[in-house]
Amino acid sequence: MKILVIAEKPDMGRNIASAIEPKAKNLRSYLEGEQYIITWAIGHLIELAEPDQYDEKYKKWNISHLPIIPDEFKLIPNPRTYDQLKVIADLAKRCDQLVNACDAGREGQHIFSLIQRHLGLKQPVKRLWISDLTSETIRNGFATLKEGSEYENLTRAARSRSEADWLIGMNGSRAFTTKHNVLLSVGRVQTPVLALIYDRQKQIEAFSSLKFYELEGHFTQGDTLYRGMWQGERLTDQPKVEALAAKVKGKPARIISYEVKETKEYPFKLYDLTLLQREANGKYAFSAKKTLDTAQALYEKHKVISYPRTNSNYVTEQNIPEMHKSLSALQGTAYHDLVQGANRNLVHKNNKNICNPSKVEDHHAILPTNRKAAGLSPDEQKLYDLIVRRFLSQFYPPAEYKVHTVMTEVEQEMFKTTVKELLHLGWKVIYADQKKEKPKSSKGKDKEEEEDEEVEVSEPFSINAQGQVVCSDAVVKEKDTQPPKHFNEGTLLKAMESAGKQIEDEELRDAMKDSGLGTPATRAATIERLKKVGYIDMQGKKIVLTQKGRMAVELIRGAGIELLTSPEMTGQWERRLNEISRGTASDEQFMRNVKRFATLIVDKVRVQARADKTAFEGETPAAGGSKRGSAKSSSQATSGGAKAKTASKKTTDAKASDGASTFLATCPSPGCGGSLFMGRKGYGCSHYKEGCKFVIWKESFGRNLTDAQVQALVNKGKTTKLKLVLPDGTSADGRIVLKNVETGELGTDTE
Repeated sequence: MKILVIAEKPDMGRNIASAIEPKAKNLRSYLEGEQYIITWAIGHLIELAEPDQYDEKYKKWNISHLPIIPDEFKLIPNPRTYDQLKVIADLAKRCDQLVNACDAGREGQHIFSLIQRHLGLKQPVKRLWISDLTSETIRNGFATLKEGSEYENLTRAARSRSEADWLIGMNGSRAFTTKHNVLLSVGRVQTPVLALIYDRQKQIEAFSSLKFYELEGHFTQGDTLYRGMWQGERLTDQPKVEALAAKVKGKPARIISYEVKETKEYPFKLYDLTLLQREANGKYAFSAKKTLDTAQALYEKHKVISYPRTNSNYVTEQNIPEMHKSLSALQGTAYHDLVQGANRNLVHKNNKNICNPSKVEDHHAILPTNRKAAGLSPDEQKLYDLIVRRFLSQFYPPAEYKVHTVMTEVEQEMFKTTVKELLHLGWKVIYADQKKEKPKSSKGKDKEEEEDEEVEVSEPFSINAQGQVVCSDAVVKEKDTQPPKHFNEGTLLKAMESAGKQIEDEELRDAMKDSGLGTPATRAATIERLKKVGYIDMQGKKIVLTQKGRMAVELIRGAGIELLTSPEMTGQWERRLNEISRGTASDEQFMRNVKRFATLIVDKVRVQARADKTAFEGETPAAGGSKRGSAKSSSQATSGGAKAKTASKKTTDAKASDGASTFLATCPSPGCGGSLFMGRKGYGCSHYKEGCKFVIWKESFGRNLTDAQVQALVNKGKTTKLKLVLPDGTSADGRIVLKNVETGELGTDTE
């Protein structure tokens, strides 16, 4: 009998076949060779059953039926991929051994486990665990297959994650939806992530800007000019700072201290998935999902990078020879000159900035493979370039600087100067051909303010500590304190990685990875889910909370279920799942705690007062009974992708997934008949070419208007009560009103 190899996706199956059975016969849904039959799943072939498959009564959403806690979770085939499941079942009958060749991670393990459980496959199992899809790696992987039993703990963790998400999502979503008569999606990971966004939004709204002043002294010593910042308490009194400037301007000064210190800046760490997503968002405005999909194509289709869904920034000793091979493979490519300048002696097993086996669990950092890249799309090329340059930088020495710190006194006032003089470019030569960008500080806010005082120069700098100095000028700079910034996908990923904690120390951040929100593989899907259920909107790169998202958090917290919105609590759950995968925690205890929590959620919501029907601003309430959303949609809205549908008018069509403009309402301008669409800065009419001047600007009266608020303006002439910023800069509670239906001009009603 033959050996059945089950890969996660068709591309992976074909890659495996070409490496171990190059003459295999292609039979469309599988490939058959002399020793192996290679087939594949297509994502999840098996799903957790919906509630109505436990009891017909659950077809109707009713809070009195909650909590739903199955004694044993039922598995059902995904009807869209049932044919492929049948292929696997038939092939398994012809084989006496199985190889789990699904992705080497928790979800890949889960996909195989569900197939094995549902089909009742009893054959012994071997595990293929590899980090790239080059033929050499695949053949080596098959030569060193692991026993399937070695991954039982990982299977338990994956199963616990899936069932916990079902319990929290199913019970939470049904409880809040039936209580408040609008579809509200709740999830073990998505809800605390939403809470992070909510809390940041509240900080921004509560922020009150303060004007302050800085005093910059300009000093001259012979031909040397340098600048220093006045050292003292923050100045908010303009006459006082101008008096200070007049006091020191043109006066002799003396150097109190002059220190010179040599420093080195080492290359940044290799990429894990989250760091790659953050940087691709910052540099190219890629969404987290786009980066993941693009990286997956580089791994699976082109085979030019290693497994991307990793949470490690390090490699093991076994990877060091592979890194040297990959460096050689880059010769003759666009990176040829950089390869020629590389020092191979810098990448070795004792370099702990690169090689740290204790920080590599399932997969090492993302690396280029020894396969030459060809036929990449523009976006694939951009991401590949990020990965290759980060890789090449490890073969270069640190950048070297002299940091000059000068304290200058004039008229008993102290000024500080910091000059960073470049000695050797080192690894930064890798990025010398790119547009110079201010490096992102990993330090705290106070440190960032200090860095504003730092000047980087490439020419030699020196002063005579005993020489004469004159304060040739004193410049007053007016500044405003800045509110916290809205999250973008990059900064939200960073917050998810540390469960919302503002951790600046890199070592501590590494330690927090086990207890972040979700995993590198699932964080992009969580952000996409929040968009799909209407909790957040994107305004450029900014993530903005919708009124529905705001109400969801306030209702959950108002019900007394603070833990459901707690990033730290959910991070601890993720840590426990990681401990289960290592065999150091009990999956049974974890699930008992989850079941208790699901029951608590229902009990709290049951006694909560129903939200006012206007609180969601234009959200169409869900229809009663089973029309509120099929049982199928309920789990998808929570743990599986938020595809739930509510009864909705044609004027509230969901945002097109391809990013196309969204139809919102009929233009209210008399006799127009056009349609309103969301543009980059406002909501305009489709008949603008015919002369319709109607437009509502997104940023109005201190608010970033949501789709629902614009619909309320068009259909009702006003929004519900909001916190507004009036034209004179004062804050007030009131409604935004549509003053002119021909132009879209807005006003306020604060009575």
